[in-house]
Amino acid sequence: MAVAKTVKEYLASRGVSYQLLSHGPSESSRETAMAAQIPDDHLVKAVLLKDGAGYLMAVIPGNHWVRVNRIREGLNRELELAPEADAERLFTDCRPGAIPPLGPAYGIETILDDALIPLARLYLEAGDHKHLLQLEGDAFRMLLAGSRQGYWSHP
Repeated sequence: MAVAKTVKEYLASRGVSYQLLSHGPSESSRETAMAAQIPDDHLVKAVLLKDGAGYLMAVIPGNHWVRVNRIREGLNRELELAPEADAERLFTDCRPGAIPPLGPAYGIETILDDALIPLARLYLEAGDHKHLLQLEGDAFRMLLAGSRQGYWSHP
């Protein structure tokens, strides 16, 4: 698969260029960063949350943990981690657990962790467990323009 169809179309529609990096199979953000030989704080991951109002994607550094309570308080919502089955239903063109951190491409409200803002280069899941997209920081920030920003995670 390399790049999920939805992601490929989203990037093309916004004129964003990227490099595709291959790596050995991995099951966690840490394993992915090691396999791809990239800094784990430059790897971007998506955490899917949900409540009665719908889904929310938290986009955070790969070496961080999401602060669900901080997000609940900041957004005044009763969010919880979404079950894997929900993610599989929403991201049908991706392998389970390989969600690209581009919520707008899938019509999902997205929040962006401030720790990612200053980075010049970022790496994102492409939709499988063997490829990453390498994006320039300006392009990444443009793709998530309009997302609420804050410190939504911790190392």
